[in-house]
Amino acid sequence: MMRFEGKSIIVTGAGSGIGRAAAKLFAAEGGRVICADKTEGAAETADIVTAAGGKAVATQIDAGVESDVERTVALAVEKFGGIDIMFANAGISGGLANILDTSVELLTEVLRVNLVGPFLAIKHAAPKIVERGGGAIVLTASVAGIRSGAGSPAYSASKAGVINLAQVAAQQLSGSNVRVNAVCPGLTETGMTKPTFDYARDAGKMDRVGRLNPLRRAGQPEELAEVVAFLASDAASYVNGQAIAVDGGLSSSHPVTRQEYGKTAV
Repeated sequence: MMRFEGKSIIVTGAGSGIGRAAAKLFAAEGGRVICADKTEGAAETADIVTAAGGKAVATQIDAGVESDVERTVALAVEKFGGIDIMFANAGISGGLANILDTSVELLTEVLRVNLVGPFLAIKHAAPKIVERGGGAIVLTASVAGIRSGAGSPAYSASKAGVINLAQVAAQQLSGSNVRVNAVCPGLTETGMTKPTFDYARDAGKMDRVGRLNPLRRAGQPEELAEVVAFLASDAASYVNGQAIAVDGGLSSSHPVTRQEYGKTAV
């Protein structure tokens, strides 16, 4: 399939994980991608895309700084003539502190990157997408934004905000032919979660990673990228203002004593 033939696409947080996987998939299906990240991983991703025969341009940005986002949008217009798709994926974890141990400074920084970043992406990309006749914006939220138990207070609050932002933006862009949706990953192996996975491997406990969801495993960036690509494609032309959980089924249930397959519950 070439779902994104000739499309101009911005991916923030493209330096690793879900962002890199999405950039590769967009480009493999004909998209022209601006790979934006705060790290040098942006250039690495662009090099990977280019080596595979795709089209990509790298830029280093802070997704929570308005001038950086404006510059990235201008780059897409300069290099590819406009914008058709914005994937606002950049984010930070904010650690594991509980509410009583979370400083205002930490909360503010997490919100700046994780919530202000997607807000800026919508604010500056949407008008350019409208100029092209419409398109799609996809935001990376999290299952932590759906309910408690999957992240720190700062991270969870920021991702809940992203879900609501997608809903509000979908409504306020009514009639523009710009769709806005959020993807909500469960535990996925990315640059942000690397310490967790490295610890599990070193301790010989990989069998415990992701064990709380019905699939009993963590997700891979490529699996999330497939859902992002669907939401960005014409196949999702009637999907708007939604938050799609991609979490192995984790968010489908409240905490329970799980019944093991083939065994009687106790």
